[in-house]
Amino acid sequence: MMQSPSLDVVNRAIGVELGRLRYSYTERDVALYALGIGAPADPLDQDELRFVYELSGVGFEAFPTFAAVFAYEFNRCLTAGEIAGIQFNPMMAVHGEQFLRILHPLPTAANVASTIRIADIFDKGSGLLLVVEIESFLDDGPMLAQARQSLFLRGLGGYGGPRGPATKVHRLERPPDTVHEERTSPAQALLYRLAGDNNPLHADPQMAAIGHFEKPILHGLCTMGFAARAVLKRCADNDPNRFDSISVRFSSHVYPGETLVTEIWHDRSDTILFQTKVKERDIVVLSQGEMRLLD
Repeated sequence: MMQSPSLDVVNRAIGVELGRLRYSYTERDVALYALGIGAPADPLDQDELRFVYELSGVGFEAFPTFAAVFAYEFNRCLTAGEIAGIQFNPMMAVHGEQFLRILHPLPTAANVASTIRIADIFDKGSGLLLVVEIESFLDDGPMLAQARQSLFLRGLGGYGGPRGPATKVHRLERPPDTVHEERTSPAQALLYRLAGDNNPLHADPQMAAIGHFEKPILHGLCTMGFAARAVLKRCADNDPNRFDSISVRFSSHVYPGETLVTEIWHDRSDTILFQTKVKERDIVVLSQGEMRLLD
């Protein structure tokens, strides 16, 4: 079992710049990512083919949450088990929350540079919550996306740091306005990892067991991609240009092959609230979901 870091080590890590990451992608990568998040649910649906087929009759476009992969080089830090002097067991690291905003339409092929910084670290008792901020730019061009994600390092809490602010809770007190159901493939994690997240927790049964999972689990960002597809399809005519931002909390894990049920509430004209459950186990796996749409 890894030992919790000292408060001094944690304080020195806050604000550290983790370098400038570069990511080059082609139309093939755009299509592979979309396949990894379940598109197309219907291979005959032109509105879904636009994300996987470069000759689509309605035009080929990158699905907006593709921007979440721009800083996947950061995963090397995770598999190495060390970030800014904080050591941890990679199999005990899970994604906590994710925010992503698109500032410029994503090209279907590009060279991207991202900066990543440790924004904050909180002591949650049972673990350490590490928050990073990412900004991604086209080479010599505009900023494409901003992201903020938290990583929960289980077993490293109790070092005497602040717990952090309370999270605003969406109270969903009425039945959902829309429900979208979609089954993941038993090989979903193996397909999604080709987008760049090679953490063995999502592929290797032995490594998953070290993390106390009965088998490899689906990437949290893959689950988020399924939910984003559901909301965009049900609330924005599958138009990626209406996507502004998305935020989610990863409440529990998903096993590949399980069915995702995304419940959707229309909060305001530009704001959609949602949560995603696993049908087979009747548990919420994405909570506090919010997508902002453009007119």
